[in-house]
Amino acid sequence: MVEGSSGGTGPPVIPPRDAAGSRLILVTGGSGYVGGRLIPALEARGYRVRCLARRPEYLAGRFRADTEVVRGDVLNPESLAAALRGVHAAYYLVHSMGASGDFEEQDRTGARNFARAARERGVRRVIYLGGLGERELSPHLASRQEVGDILAAEGPPAVEFRASIVIGSGSLSFELIRALVNKLPVMVTPQWVRTPTQPIAVEDVIAYLVHGLEFEGPGNAVFEIGGPDQVSYGELMHEYARQIGVRRVMVPVPFLTTRLSSLWLGLVTPLYARIGKKLIDSLRNETVVRSTAALARFPVRPLSVRQAIARALQAEDREMAATRWSDAVSSGGETSGWGGRRFGSRLVDRQQIEVPAPPERAFAPIQRIGGRRGWYFATWLWVVRGFLDLLVGGVGMRRGRRHPVELRAGDPLDFWRVEAWEANRLLRLSAEMKVPGRAWLQFEVEPVGGGSRITQTAVFDPLGLSGLAYWYGLYPIHWLIFRRMLRGVAARTGGM
Repeated sequence: MVEGSSGGTGPPVIPPRDAAGSRLILVTGGSGYVGGRLIPALEARGYRVRCLARRPEYLAGRFRADTEVVRGDVLNPESLAAALRGVHAAYYLVHSMGASGDFEEQDRTGARNFARAARERGVRRVIYLGGLGERELSPHLASRQEVGDILAAEGPPAVEFRASIVIGSGSLSFELIRALVNKLPVMVTPQWVRTPTQPIAVEDVIAYLVHGLEFEGPGNAVFEIGGPDQVSYGELMHEYARQIGVRRVMVPVPFLTTRLSSLWLGLVTPLYARIGKKLIDSLRNETVVRSTAALARFPVRPLSVRQAIARALQAEDREMAATRWSDAVSSGGETSGWGGRRFGSRLVDRQQIEVPAPPERAFAPIQRIGGRRGWYFATWLWVVRGFLDLLVGGVGMRRGRRHPVELRAGDPLDFWRVEAWEANRLLRLSAEMKVPGRAWLQFEVEPVGGGSRITQTAVFDPLGLSGLAYWYGLYPIHWLIFRRMLRGVAARTGGM
């Protein structure tokens, strides 16, 4: 792999602080991988920032205190007017790759709603991050480019940046590469591993997006962005292996289908089948930069592949990426509730145990639950459940957790998501695995005498007869697992 001479060695160039003034900038997709990094970059340049989120509570405490987080959904046009009031420019970083239904139609509808609302509210410019590629695009890439076309045709003047693979700690592509190289000394590689791409470091993507605010050209503009290297996924894996000091053998085969490849990725990487299939569909397309207009127009000199991977490894060594691809609420698919169908009465399993430990010590094993640490009892059963979830298009257990100790509302945690979090008192998880209903798992700690009481509550909101059959059919197993898991938590407080 050749390191391009045009690759930068320092932080990417971004506009000076005094360029911001008092302009209000709206960011959609703030819970996502790119949006979660863009907002702090805008804050650092002095911009006033407003973030549109379906679940504002998931973003509590993530950004500066004066950054607004407002509730809204691009699929609900009535929710957009207030969010766009007074906005100078808006970032559109929404896409439905994690959706389980017709993601193309959702992307189309969301873009149209947002473009029209932005135009009506007098927004000066929309900035969008799309995907590179041309000729017989996969459904995912075609949808990304269609969204850019809709924003340009129906909204204010739009600047669209088209990128290939984004390399950075916690990015979808980087986690895929890392997992494959770390776990497989010998890899059977299908055709998509050899498709040319032009990766770009996440910090360079952020720099381009920030510079998009200063673009003064008339009308709409499309810029292709990428690093100086054109490589394949296979070459990326070899470079990653070189940097961590291992050797990997790749055996090319012609017969792995998209479905088989996605299931295979689900077994050995953080991906799950639904995301894996869409990603692999996209990897059959060459995603390389054909135009140098971005380099001519903006003072960004992207990092080489070697530099980008080295930066990502440095961040991974700190055990926590600033954002991860699975942070986005949409990565778990639809969570709004079964198309409005009525649920039956909630079914509850509550168990309690008292430990001679203060609340902070009693809560410590709870805040570390899941991920590499496991679930304190029969973790192998949780893994089996995650594999079955993958087979039916669910998220499985591969997402792990963002940090081995820290938690915050909105974090993915295996096949759960943190719905509520209060230090040393409360952790509530909502299920994102495939079940015939909705499910929650909650832990509460309260002081009692000289120790603490730990209350563990499993709640299931069944959907029809199938939901009731699921709950009662598995209740003996669930009762045993939850009971022993609570004992495992208690044992790790040092109080038993």
